[in-house]
Amino acid sequence: MSICYNERWYKYYNAVGKRRGVDFYLKGVTTMLKTHEVEHMTCIAKGPNHGAAPIPEEGKWVQAREIKDISGFTHGVGWCAPQQGACKLSLNIKDGIIQEALVETIGCTGMTHSAAMAGEILTGKTILEALNTDLVCDAINTAMRELFLQIVYGRSQSAFSEGGLAIGASLEDLGKGLRSQVGTIFSTLEKGPRYLELTEGYIVKLALDKDDQITGYQFLKVGPMLEQIKKGVDANEAYQKNLGTYGRFADAARYIDPRNE
Repeated sequence: MSICYNERWYKYYNAVGKRRGVDFYLKGVTTMLKTHEVEHMTCIAKGPNHGAAPIPEEGKWVQAREIKDISGFTHGVGWCAPQQGACKLSLNIKDGIIQEALVETIGCTGMTHSAAMAGEILTGKTILEALNTDLVCDAINTAMRELFLQIVYGRSQSAFSEGGLAIGASLEDLGKGLRSQVGTIFSTLEKGPRYLELTEGYIVKLALDKDDQITGYQFLKVGPMLEQIKKGVDANEAYQKNLGTYGRFADAARYIDPRNE
């Protein structure tokens, strides 16, 4: 059997083995299993070792070789096999460890409880552990897969933000009421559209013009209303304080309750 090695590659692989706590690499020959054909091949020295292509991470270029080399903040969306619901997952990763997770689900009742469990599971894990952990709901698992792809390829939201984003950054997506941004619209050919919930909040009334076209709506900011009630404000007073309108609401020919009319 011919034994040969390239000194640069030996030093690199031996260093990798030591970092991982594994003594896989020996000078000239390794303990790895090889086929009979490979055993009897003539050795040819391997030339250049350019290493991994650098990826942008938190305002710097990094040659990522191990999980601990990965940092970043990003979002991703996943879905289950029957596509009954979807999950938006936001992760803040520092040195390969998930420090912050925001799990938002829609469309399936079971997903909300799965999100609660995933919130306990995700933080403290490496992104590789999280990728290979059962996050209870397949939509959340799929979202984790999509985030993993983004983050290891350097496509994170914080790729060019020096120092990355502070822990808690995902809460900014929720706004002051700390509620997920949900849009719920129901429509039929016979009866037309019904706005039920939009960015501003729960839709209380729709404004219609003389042609029965929607010209605006009245909405309720649910999060701020509940916060005021918790602080002792009368429920009716809090309700009235958090009503608002959008569009040409005041000029409508008539108003309807989108849920009952």
